[in-house]
Amino acid sequence: MITLQFLVTSLIVVLIPGTGVVFTVSTGLSQGRRASVYASLGCTAGIVPHLLASMLGLSAVMHTSALAFQALKFAGVAYLFYLAWATWRDRGAFAVDRDAAAAPLPMRSLVTRAALLNTLNPKLTIFFLAFLPQFVAVDAASPLAQMLVLSGVFMAMTFAVFVVYGLLADAFRGVVLESPRVQDWLRRGFAGCFAGLGANLALSESR
Repeated sequence: MITLQFLVTSLIVVLIPGTGVVFTVSTGLSQGRRASVYASLGCTAGIVPHLLASMLGLSAVMHTSALAFQALKFAGVAYLFYLAWATWRDRGAFAVDRDAAAAPLPMRSLVTRAALLNTLNPKLTIFFLAFLPQFVAVDAASPLAQMLVLSGVFMAMTFAVFVVYGLLADAFRGVVLESPRVQDWLRRGFAGCFAGLGANLALSESR
């Protein structure tokens, strides 16, 4: 069931930079490693609704109904553009004070925002419809159990890879703290990334 092909393909899917990676990296740069771990946790949690939808057959509905797919897609587009606007507008997003490192961070809202980001990603719904079922044995006694195991491995891989992305971002955090110019460049860069991902999603095919 858990074949080398499944692991390699899943790893490639997880490694490709997307909305979750951009969000986790920007969080690691602006708020540090602890926050990036929470962002990774939220992005991983955002996979659960797609898994449940796939198990309940909702993914098939999303795949065959253009209206349903478009509704979810443009909800995701709107949220990405909101993140782009919020990042561009918040000039203090990357201007982190060294003395504020011990200040409490809104981790609950951070996890919620990350989870919502992946929940509104229609490509994950199609992924769970078209990819994971290929690795479920046709003669399996319990296909649902196999689907849960495969999904669990995929989610664990997602969390691990995103944590690494976040820790790498945190490693460069000192450079960000030392340069207001770099802070401003990053703010604009991440705002542009969110806007670009939103535009790419809006222009993508519905199938």
